[in-house]
Amino acid sequence: MRGFERDGDHATALMDEEERTVIARIVADVGLLLGEVRFGTEDPDDAVAPDDPFAGLGDLGAKASAPTDPAVLRLLPNAAPDDEEISDEFRRLTEGDLRSLKVERLRTMWEQLSADGEEWTLPLAEAAPTAAALTDVRLVLATRLGLDTDADVDRLHAEIDAGVRALDEDEEAPVDHERVWLGMLYQALSWLQETLVSCLAAGQEDDV
Repeated sequence: MRGFERDGDHATALMDEEERTVIARIVADVGLLLGEVRFGTEDPDDAVAPDDPFAGLGDLGAKASAPTDPAVLRLLPNAAPDDEEISDEFRRLTEGDLRSLKVERLRTMWEQLSADGEEWTLPLAEAAPTAAALTDVRLVLATRLGLDTDADVDRLHAEIDAGVRALDEDEEAPVDHERVWLGMLYQALSWLQETLVSCLAAGQEDDV
């Protein structure tokens, strides 16, 4: 994978078919979490295929409509955490539009990732919505990984390092391999978002 680099008024990243597929599937899972049928299917029964590689990774799509799901609350936070009545009223007035906006950004990104070819090219005008969609995906992963503090992130990095070292040395590491895999995906998406934001910032500086 190569992060986003600016090319005129566009930003382009490179990734192979497997990388595009993995990211597209996790994007679709976050769409499911917001209450949508999996992108690309009209049949709700087909939303999660039996061989879905994400089916066991924290059950990302579970309880899509449940307000108690911490991942949903990260995506659709309470407006006034200390005042339930105000939060409920604000949610009643705004949540539908916010869900639709987030799903539409995720769907656009999924469609781009599902296209053929190794290049993922965006007009700089679409960089901000794409970065916002990447933030939503990262928030879900961070919630499922229990990343609430900098110390949590540091521990995850240490687990990933241990898992990678063990793999390189063909040894068994005392780590949760699914958690390490999901953590590596979180790291990759964070880096990808950073490169996209850098392209956007460079474009804004040229406009000054």
